[in-house]
Amino acid sequence: QVQLVESGGGLVQAGGSLRLSCAASGRTFSTYVMAWFRQVPGKEREFVAVTRWSEGSTYYADSVKGRFTISRDNAKNTVYLQMNSLKPEDTAIYYCAAARRLATMPITPSEYTYWGQGTQVTVSS
Repeated sequence: QVQLVESGGGLVQAGGSLRLSCAASGRTFSTYVMAWFRQVPGKEREFVAVTRWSEGSTYYADSVKGRFTISRDNAKNTVYLQMNSLKPEDTAIYYCAAARRLATMPITPSEYTYWGQGTQVTVSS
């Protein structure tokens, strides 16, 4: 059974930084892509960043490019989202997701099989 457990959310002032973690367990993830999405109540879940577990290629939403960095630690089976220069509009629940993909790196939520429970990020102005 695949489990994804997020941590690291919290309250931060605008301009500050947070690092989210997603601990993955239940199988070998070498053929998986791992992504971060976020959601504000009443709005659709929004793509943030994705990485391929095997070789670390990445892709970002335009809204976070240059401010957020997705990475993974194979030894710890953990994916990270380093968030710098945070803005109030980054406030959301952040979710980690996993999908088995050999070639593509999807950015739509429906293409992901496994999800974490989410962690709240609040950026005050």
